[in-house]
Amino acid sequence: MSSNKKSQWDSNLTFILAMIGSAVGLGNIWRFPNVLYSHGGGSFMIPYIISLFLLGISFVLVEYAVGFKFRTSLSKILYSINSKLEPVAWIVLTIVFLITTYYICVVGWDLIYLVLSFTKAWGSNPDLYFSQNVLHASDSISGIFTIVPNVLVSIVIIWLAVWVIIRADLNKGIGNVSRILLPLLCVIVVIFVIYSLTLPGASIGYSQIFSPNWSALADPDVWLAAFGQIVFSLSLGMAIALTYASYLPEGSKLVDNALLVAFSNSGFEIFNSIGIFSILGFMAMTSGIAFNDLVTEGTGLAFVVFPQALNMMQTGFIIGPLFFLCILFAGITSAIALLEGVCYSISEKFDFSRKKTAAIVCTVGFLISTIFATASGSFILGIFDAFLNNFALLFAVLLECIIFGWVYDFDELMTTLNNNSRIKIGKSWKIIIKYILPACIFGLWVQGILTTFEEEDPVSITIRTILLAVILILPFILSRLPAKNEDFYEKIQ
Repeated sequence: MSSNKKSQWDSNLTFILAMIGSAVGLGNIWRFPNVLYSHGGGSFMIPYIISLFLLGISFVLVEYAVGFKFRTSLSKILYSINSKLEPVAWIVLTIVFLITTYYICVVGWDLIYLVLSFTKAWGSNPDLYFSQNVLHASDSISGIFTIVPNVLVSIVIIWLAVWVIIRADLNKGIGNVSRILLPLLCVIVVIFVIYSLTLPGASIGYSQIFSPNWSALADPDVWLAAFGQIVFSLSLGMAIALTYASYLPEGSKLVDNALLVAFSNSGFEIFNSIGIFSILGFMAMTSGIAFNDLVTEGTGLAFVVFPQALNMMQTGFIIGPLFFLCILFAGITSAIALLEGVCYSISEKFDFSRKKTAAIVCTVGFLISTIFATASGSFILGIFDAFLNNFALLFAVLLECIIFGWVYDFDELMTTLNNNSRIKIGKSWKIIIKYILPACIFGLWVQGILTTFEEEDPVSITIRTILLAVILILPFILSRLPAKNEDFYEKIQ
C-alpha cells in the first residue's frame, strides 16, 4: 500500500478468492431471498440474469480495466484523469468507509448470535430477545448515551480482527484470509443447504424459486429491483474491484476473471437461497404461519425468523452455529475489502505505511461504530443504511459511470481488457457503459431518493444532514491537503 513498494497478488487464484470473498456478503445471505420472493419468484431470475450480464458484469469490467491500467489508488486515478476529479474519489471512499462502520456492527450482532446459537439462548420469543436483551433498543435518540456492553464488545472483536488482517502484507493478510475463509464458507453453505433440503416441508419453500409469476415481468420496479440487487451484491462502485485489480500482475485475463467472479457470486446467493427457503418452508409447515409472513430481509430474517426456525429443530444446535458462522465469514471478507480501497488511497497520497494507515482507519472507524453500540444504535443504523446505500452510494456510482464512460478515453479500457483475455468484448459494451448503465443507475437513484426521504422526523433529517456534510466537507479537505508522496501528482498515461 505504501508508495515505496507496490503490492501484488501472489497468484491469480488468490485474487479470485479475494474478489469472490469481497462480493459474497450479508446482502447475498439475507437480502437476495426477500428480493427474489417479493418480485415474482422464479420469474425474477430473468431480469436478474439480464441485469447480471448487461449491467453488473459490464461495470465490473470497467473497474477491472481502470484498476489494472493505472495500478494505483482511486484518488490518484481520478487525479490523473483530471485533477478536479480528485474530490469525487474521496466522496466515494468516504461513503464506503461510513458504510463499513455500521456493516461491522451488524457482523458484531452475528458474532453474538453465533455464541447464543449453541444453547438457543434467545428463548421462545427471539423477536423480543433481539430488541430487548441484545440491542436494548430505544426509538428515542436519548438512548445514544446508554452503552450496550455486549454489542460494544462484539464490535471491538470484529474491528480488531479486521485491523489485524489489513495491516498485514497483502498476501499474508487479505490473501491468506481469503484462501482460508472462502473455502470454509463454501463447505458450510453446502452442508447448510443439503441439510435444509431434508427437512419436512422444504419443498414448500424452495418451490418458490421455481414458481414464476410471469406478470411481474411487466412491472418496472421488478427490473429496478434486479439491477439494485446486482449493484449491492457485486459491490459496484465501491472501489473494491478497482483496488484489487490494481494488484494483479501483468498478463492477467481480466474478462475471464470478471466473469468467473460474477458467476460465482450469483451462484452463491441463488444456492444459499434454496437453503433459506427450505428452512422457511419447514417453519411454515411446522408452525402453520403463512410462508409470505416469514419471508423478510436483513436482521429480521437472521436474528428473528431464523432463530424461531431453529427452535423447532432438534438439530438446531448444529445448523444454527453453521448459519451464523457463514454470516461471520462473509461479513469479515467483505469488511476488509471495503476498507482496502480506503486505506490504499490514504497511504498512496500521504505516504503512510500499510500498518500506520490501518491503525488510523480502524481507530476512526471503531469510534464511529460505538454510536451503534448504544441503545439508539439500531435506530441510527437504519438511518445510516437508508441514506448511504439508497442515496449517496448510487449517486457516487453514477458519477463514476459518467467519468469512465464520458470523460476518460473509453477505447483505452477496451484495449486493456482484451489484451490477454480469452473472452473479448466488443463495441456494444461501450454503448452499455455510456448510455444504458447510467440510465439504470439514475432510475435506481431516483427510487432511492423517494424511499430515503419518506422519513421526515427531526432526528432523521438531522442525521442525514450531518452525513451529507461529512460526505461533502471531508473529501474537500482530503483533496486540498498536499500529498506527501511526490509521485501522487505525476499524471499516469
